[in-house]
Amino acid sequence: MPNAVDLIIEPRQRDLGGFFVRRLLPFPTRRKVGPFVFFDHLGPAEMPPGKGMDVRSHPHIGLATVTWLFEGALDHRDSLGTQQTIRPGAVNWMTAGRGIVHSERTPPEERANGHRIEAIQTWVALPRSHEEQEPTFQHYPASVLPQIDAGGAKGVLISGSAYDHKSPVAFPSGICQLVLTADRDTTIEAPEAEELCLYVVSGSATIGETTLNDAQMAVLNAARPCLVKLTAGTRVMFAGGDALDGPRFLDWNFVASSKERLAKAAADWRASIAGGFTGTWFTQPPHETAWIPLPGEPQPTPMDHIPDDHDDWES
Repeated sequence: MPNAVDLIIEPRQRDLGGFFVRRLLPFPTRRKVGPFVFFDHLGPAEMPPGKGMDVRSHPHIGLATVTWLFEGALDHRDSLGTQQTIRPGAVNWMTAGRGIVHSERTPPEERANGHRIEAIQTWVALPRSHEEQEPTFQHYPASVLPQIDAGGAKGVLISGSAYDHKSPVAFPSGICQLVLTADRDTTIEAPEAEELCLYVVSGSATIGETTLNDAQMAVLNAARPCLVKLTAGTRVMFAGGDALDGPRFLDWNFVASSKERLAKAAADWRASIAGGFTGTWFTQPPHETAWIPLPGEPQPTPMDHIPDDHDDWES
């Protein structure tokens, strides 16, 4: 069988003050896999009582975001008025389109008691036909997501199609994202997709003569069948789908098919800050007053204020 691995990606690790983030995509020689243009592994991290994650309000365009939690919880707020807590097994699917602002923070109970968090954060670029669509948000509880049994490895189909299952998560082009955990030493087949990568969250996976360990990603080629050997307890994520309909440019939190659109997004964020988020292109999520400036520009004073508004949340 020909080698099914086109590229091995090693993570670039950053210390964000109390926890590490490992970035896989974009990579210098591989900017995207299918519609996936960004792939981060956050944690695992232990948060002591009184500490938490606080990602202040920031904008996006041209993409959909998803945070898949293995442990922990996050409060999502966005400029559509959404307030939603996400916990392991559920999906918060936020489509930025022409522009959205959101924040992610540790919920009050976890912040007070201390907790452990681990997550995969991904961005998927929208097709050009949908880049300027109205922003949307959808929460999918764990109960509606397909449970996958790939033969000795079980998990959840987050989006798209795989192993004769289809996720209810809507996306306007072909996509595939799923997570599997091996309950014994086993061999599975990689799902069908025009472009696909395999990420080892923890454990060990072997494809042909190539063995991947913790936090390594393999970009697979189109050859099928593609057999993947997993050792017992290994957790992996597949991500990919249809090739994008042209190049994509990334700048900070913005994704677009033209550099001019990126420049407009930056100008819109700057103008929204100057206008106090009133009658501007970007507006604040409920109860948020803090924000993240464009890289290199002045921080707000005070830098952050944690909202105290949890009585009216959906969990």
